[in-house]
Amino acid sequence: MPTIIFVHGLWIHASSWAPWIEFYRAAGYRPIAPGWPGDLETAGSTRTDPSGLAGHGLDDIAAHYAEIIDGLDEPPIVIGHSVGGAVVQKLNSTCSLRAAVAISPAPVKGVRALPIAQLRSSFPVLKDPRNASRTVALTVEQFRYGFGNTLSRAESDELYEAFAMPGPGRPIFEVATANLRRRSPAAVNTRSRTPLLFVAAEHDHTVPAVTTRGAHRLYRESPAAVDLVEIPGRAHSCVFDRGWEDVAGRVATWLKQA
Repeated sequence: MPTIIFVHGLWIHASSWAPWIEFYRAAGYRPIAPGWPGDLETAGSTRTDPSGLAGHGLDDIAAHYAEIIDGLDEPPIVIGHSVGGAVVQKLNSTCSLRAAVAISPAPVKGVRALPIAQLRSSFPVLKDPRNASRTVALTVEQFRYGFGNTLSRAESDELYEAFAMPGPGRPIFEVATANLRRRSPAAVNTRSRTPLLFVAAEHDHTVPAVTTRGAHRLYRESPAAVDLVEIPGRAHSCVFDRGWEDVAGRVATWLKQA
């Protein structure tokens, strides 16, 4: 029974993976969704006290999941969304994995696309350099632009209440400056040792599809299969809004073939 580790993204609590856990458990996997270092048990409790998240960057988050992987009996599948998708690529560089999936992944070093929508989604963090060492929360309107832009206002607001929480600003600064630094926490080995799937959402503002396609192209010399699936009509909330099962199903189909 293969283990699947789900890695959530910035501003979203690990509980957002609950439907995926049930879906993959029924499909015969052993799924778990550990939070980032500093996450509390619920989105609400983390909103009340996000101090444990402050200052954590990509290296800290990846090391946290690598420790979990080291404690397993066999290599797992890792599935990550947004910043979690960048973390998955870091884990793929350093850990023994069965397969890896990056859904709308935050751009790693080498991705050149920088759409206006992506800049606008990152602005709540990048507008103040001091945010690199503290946590930042999105407003309801910022969440709707970055995550729920294809949803009704009611559904976007419902998801905000259920899953949104402050996140550390450091990963956004690390991603934004990756191509300006010789050594960057957002650098990964793009010669994948394991099957890797990228999933792009057509109307994603936070990680536009062109950005995900750019990440996929970095792996063109990879010895392992690296595939790309594009999902029409969806936004950054695609893994936890009402259409989540379509994304989970596409990933499950790929995993059977990987």
